[in-house]
Formats: sequence, C-alpha cells, structure tokens
Amino acid sequence: GGLAKLSRLLLPGDAAGLVAQYTGPAGYINQLFLDWLFAGHLPSFINPWTFLTALSAFELVSGLMLVAGLLVRPLALSWAFLLWTFVIALPVVTTPGVEPGVTTYRSPALLVQARDVALSGFFFVLYGLGAGAWSLDHTRFGLPAARGVDWEIPGLVLRLSLGLVFLVGGLFHGFDKIPTFDMPAAVLVVVGLGLVSGVAVRVAAAAAALALAVFFAGELGDAWSPLGYANGIKRELALLAAAGVLAVLGADR
Repeated sequence: GGLAKLSRLLLPGDAAGLVAQYTGPAGYINQLFLDWLFAGHLPSFINPWTFLTALSAFELVSGLMLVAGLLVRPLALSWAFLLWTFVIALPVVTTPGVEPGVTTYRSPALLVQARDVALSGFFFVLYGLGAGAWSLDHTRFGLPAARGVDWEIPGLVLRLSLGLVFLVGGLFHGFDKIPTFDMPAAVLVVVGLGLVSGVAVRVAAAAAALALAVFFAGELGDAWSPLGYANGIKRELALLAAAGVLAVLGADR
C-alpha cells in the first residue's frame, strides 16, 4: 500500500490526481478531518501532499519492519488503533431523503471499512502473541519469541474479526461499497456464521480461504501492473492469512 501510493505521490504528474482522489467526495477523508488536518490546527507544512506522503512512507517502512520482525508489538498496537481512523474519517451520506449532488459513500463507514476493522483485530492478535521465533526482535534483541498467551482468546478475536467481514458482505450484499469478494450473499453469510459461532471453524475458515482464492483469480483480469494488483488485494491477502491460520489451528487450541 505504501509503495503503490509513493510511486504516484513522488511523480509530479500523478501526485495531484492521487491527492484529489483521497480528499474528494468519494475519497477517504471527510470534511471534519480535512479541516482539522489542513485548516490551521496543525503546522502549516502539513498539507494533503505531505500528509499522504508521510503516511505512505510510514506504511512502507512499518510493513518492512513487520516482515523482518522488528518492533512488532509497538507497531501492531499502533496499527490496531490507526486503522480505526480509516473508519471515522470516511466521508459518508446516509441521511434519509437526502440525495447528494456529488458521488460519495452511501453505506455506513463501519460496514464499508469492515476489512480495516478486521485488520485491527488481526493486529491486536499479533500484539498479544508476540513477534515469533523468526524475528529480529527475538534473534537480534533477545525478546521472547512468544508471550505464552493461551491461543483461545487470540483465536476468538481472529475468527470474530474474519467472520465480521463475511457477515457484513452477506447481510448487506449489493449495497454501496460493501466488500463481497464477488461471492453470493448466502455463501458469505454461512461462512461468517461458521466463524463467529465457533461451529466447524476449520471448515468455515477453509471455505473463506477458497472464496478469497477465487476472488484473487477474478481480479487478475483487471490488473494493470503487478504492483497495482498487489495493492488492490492487500486487505484480502491479510484475510487469507487469517483464514489459513484458523483452518490449521482451529479456534480453541
């Protein structure tokens, strides 16, 4: 995500278009946050371009650090809360009888951003478990590979987070900007219920992984570059990873 945005923000011809894409009516930052960020509350050097560039650089650097296993728990905790800003900053119009004159989001932000809510849950799980044995935190700095936390609570958070995305996609199928992975509503609801209820979790997680794999194959036809393809499915890759963990470990081990 960070690399995809930086590749445009650092090119003068592309930067203005990306900034407009993020700050427009169908972008990702509502008027309250635009005013708070860029209308005098913060230092003058903070403008839409510097803000997006700094955020994208942080995404790229923190992603590399997470892959290397460096400062995993502080980064996990930071992203667990930071992802919620994507929910509260989304510009949405859902007032009955109001027809906005411009294109904007027409579904509640919590539903549109269900994948980011799930990612927040994943980061809390990572914070609770620790960096693991194959990490710089452990091999270079001697931190414990794991925190000795029982799997039951992290497993619960992981399956509820993943199940939320599938339930939202199934129950609000067809509404504006709701992620459905091009799957029928009934399939999403059944998978979501299996994950949330804790009944046949491994089966439900395997079904979720299969649905995501089918989605990845379908998205290949619209890919304009390898980076664009990876950026377009980055959240779903995280969902696939969580589904794989649950398919192998279950929910109560």
